[in-house]
Amino acid sequence: MTYVLTELSIQDFAIIDKISITFNEGLTVMTGETGAGKSIIIDAVQLLAGGRGSVEYVRHGTKKAEIEGLFILDSDTHHIYETAKHYGIDIQDGMVVLHRTMTSGGKSICRVNGKLVTLAILKEFGKHLIDIHSQHETQSLLDADNHIQLLDLYDEKQITKAKNEYMRLFEKLSRLQKRHKELSENEQEISQRFDLLKFQKNEIEQANLVPDEDEHLEEERSQLANFERIYSGLQDAYNALYGEQKGLDWLNMANHALQNNSDYDTFIAEKAEEMSNHYFLIEELMYALRNYTETLQYDPQRLNEIESRLNEISRLKKKYGATVNDILEYLGKIEEELEEITNKDSHLSKLEQQIDEMYHDAFLEAKQLHDLRKKAAQSLSEDIHKELKDLYLEKASFSVSFDSKEKAGEHIKLHRNGLDSIHFQISTNPGEPLKQLHKIASGGELSRIMLALKRIFAKHQGITSVIFDEVDTGVSGRIAQAIAEKIQQISSQSQVLCITHLPQVAAMSDTHKRIQKHEKNNRTSTIVEELSKDEKINELGRMITGSTLTDTAKNHATELLESASKSKKHIG
Repeated sequence: MTYVLTELSIQDFAIIDKISITFNEGLTVMTGETGAGKSIIIDAVQLLAGGRGSVEYVRHGTKKAEIEGLFILDSDTHHIYETAKHYGIDIQDGMVVLHRTMTSGGKSICRVNGKLVTLAILKEFGKHLIDIHSQHETQSLLDADNHIQLLDLYDEKQITKAKNEYMRLFEKLSRLQKRHKELSENEQEISQRFDLLKFQKNEIEQANLVPDEDEHLEEERSQLANFERIYSGLQDAYNALYGEQKGLDWLNMANHALQNNSDYDTFIAEKAEEMSNHYFLIEELMYALRNYTETLQYDPQRLNEIESRLNEISRLKKKYGATVNDILEYLGKIEEELEEITNKDSHLSKLEQQIDEMYHDAFLEAKQLHDLRKKAAQSLSEDIHKELKDLYLEKASFSVSFDSKEKAGEHIKLHRNGLDSIHFQISTNPGEPLKQLHKIASGGELSRIMLALKRIFAKHQGITSVIFDEVDTGVSGRIAQAIAEKIQQISSQSQVLCITHLPQVAAMSDTHKRIQKHEKNNRTSTIVEELSKDEKINELGRMITGSTLTDTAKNHATELLESASKSKKHIG
């Protein structure tokens, strides 16, 4: 399955005048001098995914900044389809276009596939398509509230079925508990509610409503209010058909003309029969018009009665429902609730029994869900230890911490996740206690841990594009090479866009783009170009030396590319 950001267009954004960048599958690396605009491109993508904007992003001297991204999905199993269906947005040919405009006046206009949406909705789409990981930004993987969802995704096939069954029971249990609370708490509120319902019941019953009464009355009112037009129309139609030299007379003449010659021609015989049938149908229609006209009577008193009745019904509609049928349905609910309040004790007893039974079933499902998560947590820990070993954190310890109450027989309060509240913990050095992810101090260690987690979860999260913004800062040597290999591994599961200063990472790229500043007409702008193999060697050489490109640096860059090619084959 292929989910990729195919094209990104940016106009009048910060120092960017107008650029359109095409992206491919795999690993795309973006390099360039500090201040060339690399991070500005990531900022644009972040805003496209629903990030917070600012008028400062609008290029000086322009009225608005525009960002647009085209995403291609070759499978309709992507989570984005559920989101699109929920918000009534059509996805055709597997294409999703996100568009955002920010004006110099501070307004933000968002669109998904051409449909105007709120920023919150754009963010809903963005979180399924783009995952930006930077050294200075708190990511979803660092947020303990997301850890239980990530664990469930890790063993989705096993856990989803149990989770869905638990949620079905939990929602039923929650509704029962809510109703029990409403009935058992605050006698004063219940008494007031009872009086209100009695008043409403009496008011509706005194109206003596009949099902569909409003529709019938409105139809009758329309007829009486337009009596003259209706009567005149019927009379005109009848008079056009009946009488000498009128419609029916001419049809009769045509009928006789065909009948008189039907013996001489089969076509005429056939049409004579048709004409005869039509004549009799029109004759019946004429009589029907006459008879209906004779039944019509204009009754101004009846019209006043209807108006008065509809006004009364309209008053009730404002309180109890859009139609008479809705009001009668509401009356039924009132009667049920009144009966429930009147016999509160018996209903409470019945509810308590139902709650106990439902709690027992839900607890068993929650326990099963907990056991599946425990098993998944063990497997996840083993996988992450392997990833950390590849990143030279072989002495690190990773654990999934469960804060769960699972003792049978006790009435433990269940929640939406069952019995479990979890968070990921890690210790990077022997003898150190396990700590939550966000409490890890070392930036270099955190980058590697995040890469290990991203490697595990990229395929499970179903993210279209994973973006790394200088996550390799502060590392070098063998760790830099390990990070490069890990990022390349992630790109085999999701499209990866990476801004880097490490030649080891750049060498691993499937596509290498260089970002440069360009000055024209005393204005600075950013340009992006895709590098050929020779240009890539020169760029890597520049990254290695940090200054003048030398033959030694070019040779080193060539060796680095050859080594990266071998590593990619080994990884593949």
